[in-house]
Amino acid sequence: MTEYQGRHFLQIPGPSPVPDRVLRAMDMPVMDHRSQEFAELGRAVLGGCQEIFKTTGPVIIFPSSGTGAWEAAIVNTLSPGDRVLMVETGHFATLWRQMAARWGIDVDFLPGDWRRGADPSAIEDRLARDSSHSIKAVMVVHNETSTGVTSRIGDIRKAMDRAGHPALLLVDTISSLGSVDYRHDEWRVDVTVSCSQKGFMLPPGLGFNAISDKARAAAKSNKMPRSYWDWEEMLKPNASGFFPYTPATNLLYGLREAIAMLLEEGLDAVFARHERLAAATRAAVTHWGLEVLCVEPAEYSPVLTAVLMPPGHDADKFRKIVLENYNMSLGSGLTKLAGKVFRIGHLGECNELTLLGALTGVEMGLSIAGVPYRAGGVAVAMTYLEGRTKANHPSHLKIIGA
Repeated sequence: MTEYQGRHFLQIPGPSPVPDRVLRAMDMPVMDHRSQEFAELGRAVLGGCQEIFKTTGPVIIFPSSGTGAWEAAIVNTLSPGDRVLMVETGHFATLWRQMAARWGIDVDFLPGDWRRGADPSAIEDRLARDSSHSIKAVMVVHNETSTGVTSRIGDIRKAMDRAGHPALLLVDTISSLGSVDYRHDEWRVDVTVSCSQKGFMLPPGLGFNAISDKARAAAKSNKMPRSYWDWEEMLKPNASGFFPYTPATNLLYGLREAIAMLLEEGLDAVFARHERLAAATRAAVTHWGLEVLCVEPAEYSPVLTAVLMPPGHDADKFRKIVLENYNMSLGSGLTKLAGKVFRIGHLGECNELTLLGALTGVEMGLSIAGVPYRAGGVAVAMTYLEGRTKANHPSHLKIIGA
């Protein structure tokens, strides 16, 4: 077994590193989940989640993975035999399709090449041709974790409006919420699905559904069986800060702290930081002579960068070399992309120095793995970040405004 010194670099696109503040917040005795002390915690996290989702409506917190939150969205809004429109943006969109099919949902799956996001015009065209309004929901992955592509949800909402279609809009923000600008109410999303281990900077274990009045109305009339995932059973005790069954108490301690961290930094600043780190990563990748998987600049992910390996080189062998030599984990390629890409995560508790350390590990790994590349990508990323830092420095701003 290899002995490593120093902290492991977890540069996968989730679970993301858990900040020390959050770890300390969770290091508490388990409290009575029927006490008034717990009710205060419950109200704090439920209200705080509304700020992160940018909604005034309910946010439901399940003790679950993101997959559980997916299932909750389906069983509360749809009935067996309902037709939905989904888009093949990558591995996770494909998994959501498979889950819907298991529940008896008829999925109209728009094909994709895994290098682009959901096309608003294609969605608009398909909805416009559905004159009978047989499509009950449009289901889209906001940030496709397998590809590093972010779909334009605001534009998709506009496309749905132009088509004059009443379908629900269900959006997976599992890898984007808290890292990428997202507006549940403004974009009139009906169900936003998310989880704890990405932008919330927590361990896995919490799933989220932010729901609209329209989604809640659908849940009251649909015919899908459900028990654990039933929204109404959650909302009744949530009104006073409680849950219908034992919640993940210590994760809720951590959630309260994570929300505080995001709001202290300011959501706009959080989003700008992720954009900045992503741009620096792409600058390094381009200098190395490698190719970013995402081909549409407007859809570059602020959360991760998926990098194509040159022909004849296996991404998983490269990742293994990086792990064994530099104690850093990079994300693997999934299904269609297995062995073809590696993914650099730059989300959550990540700053300039963390990113430069990760990029250094990648560049050294390229060298010892014998992958053809041009040296100096880390220096290019550093120069980019230095420029952005100077542009935002108060003394520089004063000069600019003089």
